[in-house]
Amino acid sequence: MTHQFPDDVVAAVLTHMNSDHRDDNTLIARAFADADSQGATMTGFDGVGGDWDVIDESGTASSVRIAWPGGAISERSAVRREIVALYSAACDKLGVAARPH
Repeated sequence: MTHQFPDDVVAAVLTHMNSDHRDDNTLIARAFADADSQGATMTGFDGVGGDWDVIDESGTASSVRIAWPGGAISERSAVRREIVALYSAACDKLGVAARPH
């Protein structure tokens, strides 16, 4: 069964990602959602991956699910690790210099 994080943990991560890391959301979507993303908002996550709403170049929204690179997780501290791993992998895939974490 997929691990579900408590609502307060999900809310805190989503607030942080969507206010402090909007560009990272878009970069992750461009790399892994097979879309020419013009913007992306993280909408949820659980133990197997994260969810983003992605806006393409025509303004059409779609939802994508991206698996955590390291596999299933169940600890709060692993959420950050996996999002950073997604960001780093997205930078590598798109040839973008990653900033330090």
